[in-house]
Amino acid sequence: MLLILAGLLVVLGSVVSGYMMERGNLLVLMQPAELLIIAGGAGGIILISCPGRHLRILYRVVATIYTQRRYTKQNYLEALKVLYVLFQLGRGAGRAAVESHVESPRKSAIFRAHPSLLTDPEATDFICDSFRMAISAGLGGPEIERLMALDLDVQRSGRQQPLRVLANVADSLPGLGIIAAVLGVVVTMQALGGPAADIGQKVAAALVGTFLGILLCYGVIGPISNHVDCLSKARSEYLQVLRVAVTSFFHGASPIVAAEAARRTIPLDLRPSLDEMEKQLRREKIPLTPAQQEALAAREA
Repeated sequence: MLLILAGLLVVLGSVVSGYMMERGNLLVLMQPAELLIIAGGAGGIILISCPGRHLRILYRVVATIYTQRRYTKQNYLEALKVLYVLFQLGRGAGRAAVESHVESPRKSAIFRAHPSLLTDPEATDFICDSFRMAISAGLGGPEIERLMALDLDVQRSGRQQPLRVLANVADSLPGLGIIAAVLGVVVTMQALGGPAADIGQKVAAALVGTFLGILLCYGVIGPISNHVDCLSKARSEYLQVLRVAVTSFFHGASPIVAAEAARRTIPLDLRPSLDEMEKQLRREKIPLTPAQQEALAAREA
């Protein structure tokens, strides 16, 4: 969010500073009527092009600018740690040993040990739902892979629909600016024969409409749309890493091989080295199953 604010300040500051260097009058740029035409037209375009459900999605997607986490190397490592422990537990004691952890992840010692994943409900459900289907329905690797790929496609499509609306609004802003300018010219033509100063002010107001439309398109809405698109892609990359790890395990890969397959899916600038990942995974403690806990208690007694 800070980068967006800084970028907007740079764009607007540069435009205003250059205008002031040309000895422009800032008051001339204050044209509420022109802004109303452009902003109102943009709002109307959103209402026309978006059904009610998509309006809610649009609001949530734009809100991700404030709420969506910025993925780091540590976020990816934390997710791999959780998956690695689940894989080790599932391979050593059978899939049923994992059931209690994926049924109630908030009560699971595995998930609670890595709260960065637990604070992401969608990612947690993405993992747990896949394990639960594999356990309850006895699905194999190909079926789990298809289910997770389908889920990813639906989520990606849901994020792209409102982005297309934002892009269309950005594309329409220069046209709305021209409309505001044309209306300003109409007003100017009505004032012909009046004082030259009044005519000059009306012409300036008309030109401000074109200026605002272009500035809002290329300096505000367009960049914000691109930023939201980058956040959407980052989200897809993160879920893709989870998908690769889970499907590799259910295809028969060992826990460390499944983790390595996922590691190679991580974007290069965030990808930990193999040695770094192995060191952290080896430190993870594998919880005892109920049967192992009973056996340990019997030996101690």
